[in-house]
Amino acid sequence: MKDKPVVALGVTGGIAAYKAAELCRLLKRRGYEVRVVMTENACRFVTPLTFRTLSQYPVMTSLWETPEWRPEHVALADEAALLVIAPCTANCLGKLAGGIADDALSTLGLTFGGPVVVAPAMNPGMWRNPAVQQNVEVLKSRGVRFVGPADGDVACGAAGTGRMAEPEEIASAVIGILEENGANGRTI
Repeated sequence: MKDKPVVALGVTGGIAAYKAAELCRLLKRRGYEVRVVMTENACRFVTPLTFRTLSQYPVMTSLWETPEWRPEHVALADEAALLVIAPCTANCLGKLAGGIADDALSTLGLTFGGPVVVAPAMNPGMWRNPAVQQNVEVLKSRGVRFVGPADGDVACGAAGTGRMAEPEEIASAVIGILEENGANGRTI
C-alpha cells in the first residue's frame, strides 16, 4: 500500500507552465506520487522530460500513445486521488465547463471523479471576459476549487488579476484537500 495518494498534475500551454515544475517538485518532496499530463501547447513552454525527471514517471501528452491495453487517461482517473491543473488557461476552463474532451488532459478532466483544483493563469483581460467568468461559475457550481488567480504583472506586460498563484500556495491547497478527504483523497 502506498503511503501517499497519487496526484494528477495537468499542465496547459501558458507561460506559467514553468511554475508547474516547482509544484511537481513540492508535491514529490511531501511524498506524493505525481503523474503529469501535458497539453500539446504546454510542451511548447516546458518539455515532458522536465516533468518525467521531477515526477519519476512517464508524462502523458497524447491519447494515442498507450503502451498497455487500457487508455492511460482512464487508468489515471481511477488511480489519482486529486487532479490539479496548473496553469489552467482560459481554453482549458472552457473545455472543462463545456464538457469538451479533445486531448489527454481534457479527457482526463471529464473522466476523473475526485476533487479537482485549478490554478488559472491568463491575461487580465481574458480573466475578466464574461465567457471566462461564466465558465468559472459553472466549474465552481460543480465543486471545482480555484487557487487564484493572483494580482500582479503578467508575462505580456499587463497588470491585474490573471497571474497564476505561486506553487507553494497551490501545493498547500492540494495537500489540505487530500488530508481533509482521508487516505485516498476522495471524499469518504
